[in-house]
Amino acid sequence: MDPTFQKLDFHPLRESLYNELHTQPFQVLPCPSQVSHLAVMTTPEQRKAQFRHWQELHEELGQPAPSEEKSCLESTFGDFKIRRELHMEFTAYTFIHFGPTGNHRPFRHTGLTSLPDGWLERLTGTVVAAFHLDLQKAEENEEPDLAVIRDYFDGYRLIGSRPAEGKARVWSSFKLHDDGFGRFMVLNMGLPNNQLGRLTQRLMEAETYRLLSLLALPVARNMTSDLNHMDQTLAEITESLTNDTGVDEPHVLAELTDMAARIEDFRAHSTFRFSATRAYHKLVLARLEALREDELSGHLTIREFMNRRLTPAAETCESVNNRLDDLSLRIGRASDMMRARVELELQRQNQELLAAMNQRSKVQLMMQHTVEGFSVVVISYYLIALLRMAMDVAEESGVSFNKPLLLGIAIPTILVLVYFTVRAIRRHFLKMAERE
Repeated sequence: MDPTFQKLDFHPLRESLYNELHTQPFQVLPCPSQVSHLAVMTTPEQRKAQFRHWQELHEELGQPAPSEEKSCLESTFGDFKIRRELHMEFTAYTFIHFGPTGNHRPFRHTGLTSLPDGWLERLTGTVVAAFHLDLQKAEENEEPDLAVIRDYFDGYRLIGSRPAEGKARVWSSFKLHDDGFGRFMVLNMGLPNNQLGRLTQRLMEAETYRLLSLLALPVARNMTSDLNHMDQTLAEITESLTNDTGVDEPHVLAELTDMAARIEDFRAHSTFRFSATRAYHKLVLARLEALREDELSGHLTIREFMNRRLTPAAETCESVNNRLDDLSLRIGRASDMMRARVELELQRQNQELLAAMNQRSKVQLMMQHTVEGFSVVVISYYLIALLRMAMDVAEESGVSFNKPLLLGIAIPTILVLVYFTVRAIRRHFLKMAERE
């Protein structure tokens, strides 16, 4: 390597970005082969247990166990091959048996037949997708007997197509059979092993993503009745706000808050599922497009069959997700209107309260002036009484003065002095209140 090139500062993820395109290579499958595929939803703890379980499989089959977890692990045991792929919310297992199965009926010998007894039963996680694929070689110009093919699928109605520009025939019933697995039969009419592997991989991915995309449909259906009820309630609330027919604002606001909480609860439990459905549906359509199917006379193609139910299901989930967003916005707007009404009502009540307080203040002020007037009279009365007592004492002591004249002069004088003293005291307290 050029020394100058070695001195460049490389991004730490550069090598992993290059390797990402090669982490899950297409299979190379000969004819005949038997393939079994499982998609298992797991938690992080279950994934650790699954990896230990994967190591135990190698030990039981007499091969060194992998020591490090990777996004894609493949192991070959003679004519038996196992592949384990890690995805965001599930782990995919592909079990492949190479070669013929003698005179056995198709799907009687599967990719799981070579597994040690009891290993599959100990696999942790929740199985979402489980199906077998039987790959058989057929002559290019020889059309298979449909009655025989239908018998392999227990007499169920068949879905069939000619993918890869007519170089293969694919049959399925998209039903669960007695063993709990789905079934696909692939008749190879001229595809090389690498193209057959790509075709099989696309079929497995399309079926797996189809099932995963439908996981949100029960969630959407369960929400619909509650959303209908909330939609009707919200319409009635909005109508009552428009007509202004005696709305109980606190009760309506509490009801809107309860609906908003329920909507957020729905979104918390469904947002990821609906987003996953949207992504899985796009992946299904991409895999179906890559199959390049031609129609078989009298049969729906795989793309037509899947689109007939899958697309409406995905659109239902998308519709419910959009409805959640729409209801959330409408409830928010209705809540804002109710809060505005409550605030206006509070402001009106506050104005009335302030007006009443102002009126009471005026009455109190008038009463205060009245009391001040009475207090001037009372204080003056007691002061004049004290002055008269003092005059009586002075008169009894022999002091000579005109008592009636002095009292006549003292009464108005005392009244004026008391009046101005009371006013001065009141002004003093008012100034103290203003400063505080």
